[in-house]
Amino acid sequence: MREDVEFATEDGVTLRGWLYRPDEGGGPFPVIVMAHGFSATKEMHLDDFAEYFAAGGFAVLVYDNRNLGASDGEPRGEIDPWRQVRDYRDAITWVSARPDVDAARVGIWGSSYSGGHVLVVAAQDRRVRCVVSQVPLISGYDNARRLVRADHLAGLREAFDADRAARYRGEAPGMIQVCWVDDPSEPCALPTQDTRDFFLGPIQEKATTWRNEVTLRSVEMFTEYEPGDYLPRITPTPLMMVVAAQDHLTVSDLSLAAYGRAHEPKRLLVLPVGHFQAYVGEAFRVSAPAQREWFLTHLGK
Repeated sequence: MREDVEFATEDGVTLRGWLYRPDEGGGPFPVIVMAHGFSATKEMHLDDFAEYFAAGGFAVLVYDNRNLGASDGEPRGEIDPWRQVRDYRDAITWVSARPDVDAARVGIWGSSYSGGHVLVVAAQDRRVRCVVSQVPLISGYDNARRLVRADHLAGLREAFDADRAARYRGEAPGMIQVCWVDDPSEPCALPTQDTRDFFLGPIQEKATTWRNEVTLRSVEMFTEYEPGDYLPRITPTPLMMVVAAQDHLTVSDLSLAAYGRAHEPKRLLVLPVGHFQAYVGEAFRVSAPAQREWFLTHLGK
């Protein structure tokens, strides 16, 4: 069963999403809190994971990040990782107060950019009893060095500085495409072919609120964000990391190296696919049951 819900963050922004509950039983249910990655909205396959988890006996809260999709927040397209981390914690607070949710059995799930967020949240918030991090961002700096050509880095830094000066003068934030549309040389935040294929592909029929633009400041904050630093602090909370071996967006070698810095209890699942393939097809059929079993093991039915 799914219903539309909304809740306010501590700073007064309304976030909107879906609350799933098992079809059988009256609760209180263990709960999983979920949000999507960089610019993505909940319709981009989060419903598939949430439905699967709910069928296993979980309540599941799925919401759009602030400034994106159905959620409120200004400026539109602004992706501030630390505000998104705090929003995860507000989502936990809101859903834990519901009578049909067991506040002692809270899990969190994130993918790509939010796969990094859940590492931070799990390290900071001991209400979290289990975490799944799928194809996560580990290091904004190192990842940006993989995505941006070396001879373009100086120009990107100049653009950040010019945008900062313009905002200081009271001008609107500069914007940049999430992915290129016609030409791979177009400036964009995520300059890979599979990013374009995903966001501009069939998923657009479902994800009607997604927009192919974010603030330039969002890219600057991306380069400064280091969620992998929090990995050693997650213990004793159980961590499952799902890595796509052919991932060149949140590159797999960084994720695999980072996994070694996490302490037990932990589990690694490596899928023989690229970044966006982790959401669909055979990868989903392998990964979703393993993730649900991880939550069942550590949160119970």
